[in-house]
Amino acid sequence: MLAAGAFVAGTLLLMPSAAPAQQPAELPSAAQAPRVVRQLDFEGNHAIGSATLAAAIGTTNSSWFARFPLFRWIGLGAKRYFDEQEFRRDVLRLEVLYKRSGYPDVQVDTLVRRDPENVYITFKITEGRPILVTSIAVTGLDTVSERLRHAAVGDLPLREGDPFNRYLMQLSADTIGQRLRNRGRPTARVFPGFESNRETYTATVSFDVRPGDRAVFGAARIEGTQRLDPDVVRDLLTAREGRPYSEDALLASQRNLYKSDLVRAATVTVDSSRWTPGDDSVPVLVQVGESPPYRIGAGVGYATQECFRTTASWTARDFLGAGRVFELSGQASRIGVGRPVDFGLRDNLCTAARDDTVGSSKVNYNLTATVRHPAFLSPYNTLSLSLFAERRSEFKVYLREDVGASLDLTRVSTRRRLPVSLVYTLSYGRTEATPASFCAFFNACTPDIISQLRQRRLLAALTGRIAWPRANSPLNPTRGYNATIETTWASRLIGSSPLQQFTRVLGDIAWYRPVSRDVTFTWRLRGGLIFSPSVAVGSQTNSFVPPEQRFYAGGPNDVRGFNRNELGPVVYVVRDSTLMNAGSVAALSQDSVQVAPTGGNTLVVGNAELRVPSPIFPTRMRLAAFVDAGGLWERGRTDVSPVQIRITPGIGLRVATPLGPARLDVAYNGYALSQGALYQSNTDGSLTLIQDKYSIDRRNRFLGLPLTFQFSVGQPF
Repeated sequence: MLAAGAFVAGTLLLMPSAAPAQQPAELPSAAQAPRVVRQLDFEGNHAIGSATLAAAIGTTNSSWFARFPLFRWIGLGAKRYFDEQEFRRDVLRLEVLYKRSGYPDVQVDTLVRRDPENVYITFKITEGRPILVTSIAVTGLDTVSERLRHAAVGDLPLREGDPFNRYLMQLSADTIGQRLRNRGRPTARVFPGFESNRETYTATVSFDVRPGDRAVFGAARIEGTQRLDPDVVRDLLTAREGRPYSEDALLASQRNLYKSDLVRAATVTVDSSRWTPGDDSVPVLVQVGESPPYRIGAGVGYATQECFRTTASWTARDFLGAGRVFELSGQASRIGVGRPVDFGLRDNLCTAARDDTVGSSKVNYNLTATVRHPAFLSPYNTLSLSLFAERRSEFKVYLREDVGASLDLTRVSTRRRLPVSLVYTLSYGRTEATPASFCAFFNACTPDIISQLRQRRLLAALTGRIAWPRANSPLNPTRGYNATIETTWASRLIGSSPLQQFTRVLGDIAWYRPVSRDVTFTWRLRGGLIFSPSVAVGSQTNSFVPPEQRFYAGGPNDVRGFNRNELGPVVYVVRDSTLMNAGSVAALSQDSVQVAPTGGNTLVVGNAELRVPSPIFPTRMRLAAFVDAGGLWERGRTDVSPVQIRITPGIGLRVATPLGPARLDVAYNGYALSQGALYQSNTDGSLTLIQDKYSIDRRNRFLGLPLTFQFSVGQPF
């Protein structure tokens, strides 16, 4: 698909009144009510996408609600009305767009169906033979280095063998000029030229480059500060005096000012009143509008597993001067199902909480006070100090309560776009998990040893994280890749307790590749390892990793054939009274057995997904076909956690929303839950092993097939 962009629309809208379309219609009389555009389609277009064509014409389709009969009947949706004169001009607009995109023989026909109130329009396009680019010549770069020459002309939008698109030719010229201006040459200019031959349907393109002289940034002039010290604004600039000139540095300086939360408006440009082109120093003008000194925010939400949740925050800008930002924030979830605000919603709105016997009985919360110092030693660095108190839980796995502090240093390089962070966290807290989890993996089966593992203790951890965000969209990527590597180290050497020592490494990379127009193939690899020393727990010596630090898998964002956290090692628990009433293990109903995921220290997950437009409402809906594969196990404990890779294929539906695509995935799961120990929970709190290898099958059956349904917002990766 040719990327005409805003330049196309702006050029075409300047067209004069055109000749009539090939199938003109009579103008409506003054007394006739305007017709509503109920359909606007394009047929025969292959080189230019329908979205670009629709943006280049004056006739606009009504909104989806206004086109759907049911919603139209109740008056929903925005109506767009048909203008006969604009419609006639649209034919000429489309012809000019195609001719300037390299298709001189294009023909545009129209098919219009009218009724007294509505109009249905189809543009039928015959593109014809394109003019192809046979050569591209770039001159004028003899005075620059080989490295700069290669960087300036590499991977241009217009290439040999492409249709001769004048918009892409101009975009290529702009690209060369911008690359030079980003490498210390503020006066770089590029003049495009071409020769085309209609008889042979060929064209040659040339770019005459005037690179200009090298220059550095000069002094910055700050305007608009009132409460802020101008030096604070100056510290946030990447366009600093003495550094090589770069347009990207001007934009990065502007982004830094916005990200600091100290200003509500910022402009960073060349100070043209003090600069003469050709000077070796380029002065900078910074104009800012300061943000209010204080900000208050609040929000509420709902999730199937967390029930109702709420957040609130209070922010003080330029706290104690030097551009510091102080923020006091709080959030709470499981409101309605957890004490002390239990409204009994687990039986209606929040039924998922009934399956969580670990964390659903208490409200989760977080209170945090943070002081953030932007431009710490460098405009690329941000230093944050936080104090927090929280209670958080993972579905069916653990409940964690702790208080502590963290020190976070984050660096974001402008040119490399490589966010790097280093965080030191010191917290004092405790973790609750099911007694069966402690018993199965740590041989802690009696109340006294379990209580020892649940005691409060210090956790000191040093976490390093590096990311490579190279995808073209954070919400719905179609090209590029995203990758992260995160390592957490907890040791007595940095203040952690003996039972809180481990090294945790997690890597994630996802690629996005366009297969054809509007079709994307994407795949991801995710893996992790945890290492921990052996410690004494009661009379046993084991490698102990706290439940909140272990890996868990299964759910809408990894192996979708399994419910959340149910891929990998699990144990089962049944009450002694329930087992007594059933009479035997074989007579137990599946609903009477509690499933407790225990997590693992080794994780491998792979995903592959093909995303295509839906046959109906293709701009709003997309379909997906996927295959997920993954395994989670405990190294060194193959007796209770064997290595198993599960593969679950499926299909999905995506509906575009402002927050990202709303997603329904249906995965085929040919496996029952992993085999694990079945324990009897006794009235005195102890556990009794009933069976070593036990398993249940909780898969939903739909049309006789074992299917798992996952609902979420946002792409899975």
